[in-house]
Amino acid sequence: MNFQNTLQFAQQLDTQDELSNYRNEFIFPQHNGKNVIYFTGNSLGLQPKSAKTYVDEVMSDWANLAVEGHFYSQKPWWDYHERFANPLSKIVGAKPSEVTVMNTLTVNLHLLMVSFYRPTQTRYKIICEEKAFPSDQYMFQSQVAFHGYKPEDAIVEIKRRDGEHNIRLEDILAKIEEVGSELALVLIGGVNYYTGQVFDIKTITQAGHKVGAKVGWDLAHAAGNIHLELHDWNIDFAAWCSYKYMNSGPGNASACFIHEKHHTNSELPRFAGWWGHNKERRFKMEQDFDPVQGADGWQVSNLPILSLAPYLASVEMFAEVGMEKLIQKRNKITAYLEFILQEIDKEISGSEFEIITPKNQEERACQLSVFFHGQGRSLFEYLMQNGVVTDWREPNVIRFAPVPLYCSFEDMYNFGQILKKGITR
Repeated sequence: MNFQNTLQFAQQLDTQDELSNYRNEFIFPQHNGKNVIYFTGNSLGLQPKSAKTYVDEVMSDWANLAVEGHFYSQKPWWDYHERFANPLSKIVGAKPSEVTVMNTLTVNLHLLMVSFYRPTQTRYKIICEEKAFPSDQYMFQSQVAFHGYKPEDAIVEIKRRDGEHNIRLEDILAKIEEVGSELALVLIGGVNYYTGQVFDIKTITQAGHKVGAKVGWDLAHAAGNIHLELHDWNIDFAAWCSYKYMNSGPGNASACFIHEKHHTNSELPRFAGWWGHNKERRFKMEQDFDPVQGADGWQVSNLPILSLAPYLASVEMFAEVGMEKLIQKRNKITAYLEFILQEIDKEISGSEFEIITPKNQEERACQLSVFFHGQGRSLFEYLMQNGVVTDWREPNVIRFAPVPLYCSFEDMYNFGQILKKGITR
């Protein structure tokens, strides 16, 4: 499509957008009486208007039924999490039995590593990407130390080549082959939080399995954002948070995937708790653990229903829209944002900034990370002061995430005009 940097053209794209009405299903912060231009859905998604209804329902049941709400509320609490299985499985390309909700992201990754990071004297190394999200880095360091290894020996980072912003697939595959029989686990972010690079999950998983390693994925920036086929790609496990593209609220519950090939493996260790115990016998308070057959068998504690309620509201919206339509709009609106950035760069002196997210649509999703040469944090602050909510990352990068459920093409045009003023002020 031949884009144009005009308000009329942007508004025309919005009239053609079959998802445009979903923007009205979210609550926007206000700036001078108008909706902000919201680019930080990759950190915290906007609140769906339906979220309050779902939470109020739980509060009402708690008030009126108290403990009986576990079994007699409209959505009984004791199996509340089971309502996520079908819609989540479609979002991530899994079987319903392979997904569950529980805890928070890093907690879940730690619990999953109990099962899938089983180092031996000769096979103990973990491969991750350079500049992984800090929480993942801390997790790796503490896990290998817990098993008696030194992080500098056990953690292998895939690095970017000099002068490049993104990691090459061939370098990941070469490193997996090089580490070979010493490799216990590959655990990478499906979408790099800093650059927005999307990794080839299928190919990397195949390479890890070829050398005998387990392969897991941190899908914090991928779930609800990119096309996933976790079952067919044969990954061992994954976890993701729900508060970014999934719009469930700050710090909210995580979800995870465990491939069905592991469900009946009684030799696979796990940290057990009563909510992972056989559902039909859970309230018999038996002494010996008998896990649920499926991802639910990795649950530990009973679920935080007040946290799950807004997540369910969002998940049901995803089920209504479908990932195919979201990805179609994601590609179009991200391309339009890229065009706007390039046009603004032409209109001013040029070379003011550099997009470090891959240009190839297959290697990016709903994020453009932009390195602003010479602008510094003052430009970020100008954007924030003028109703553009975005995200600053050291040393000089601003991340923009045009989330397809609630961002408009007119937002992209208006942002460009504000950006131009900010650079030339």
